Amino acid sequence: MRFDRPIGILLLLWPTLWALFIAGEGSPTFKNILIFCTGVVLMRAAGCIMNDVADRDFDPHVERTRCRPIAAGELTVKEALAAFLALMLLAFGLVLMTNLLTIKLAFAGAALAASYPFFKRWTHFPQVVLGLAFGWGIPMAFAAENGYVAPVAWLILLINVIWSVIYDTLYAMVDREDDISIGLKSTAILFGRHDLLILRVLKVVMVALLLVLGAELQLSWPWFAGVAVAAGLFIWQQTQAAGREREGCFKAFLNNNWVGVAILAGLLSAYLVG
Repeated sequence: MRFDRPIGILLLLWPTLWALFIAGEGSPTFKNILIFCTGVVLMRAAGCIMNDVADRDFDPHVERTRCRPIAAGELTVKEALAAFLALMLLAFGLVLMTNLLTIKLAFAGAALAASYPFFKRWTHFPQVVLGLAFGWGIPMAFAAENGYVAPVAWLILLINVIWSVIYDTLYAMVDREDDISIGLKSTAILFGRHDLLILRVLKVVMVALLLVLGAELQLSWPWFAGVAVAAGLFIWQQTQAAGREREGCFKAFLNNNWVGVAILAGLLSAYLVG
């Protein structure tokens, strides 16, 4: 399952694109699209490295992660930290091409990205921190496009946090037994036998907030059609994860990329229709 990481980049990219197009009212600057898309790739890579450093004593004992570079002995911790620093500096170089507010917000984003992998040792809600860490590009996108962070940016960030809890709980359900045995925490462990019910509730809340967002922005019908498709995909995910088998939960996790595609397609079509 090592291809989960490239897929993860897309999961982080979709909300950033939503924010850019909403902040730019359908026409964000090409410069900002390049900066933020590249930044997402760099920050995702940096986050994965820090995650592997934080979990280097745990990954060898988990079926899905035992082949990761540090766990497999392909990379030392010093080499990993050097790569992390290099990626963070590259990402910061991109931010320097925006404006002062975006640069200020970037420091908070960097702190979240560097610290979130450690939260699974302290709390059952690392998925919430993940949503904040990799959704921080949302207010940054508004700052870069407009020079200020509009209130709607925080609604989009909230939607992203809820979505992160949804897809990363499905991801954590794959590793639940391994995580329990080695003492790591996750929402999948916290939710226990109520996991599918809570996921169902979170999906309903996310769809409702997407509808509120569309109404707030006075978007046309394609947005709501995209949200309807996303809702249908959520239902399909519930059927896949119903048995709580690893393969089914992982398929449900991967399917969230199509949720992101549906919402982005609805947004772009809404701006085209006007």
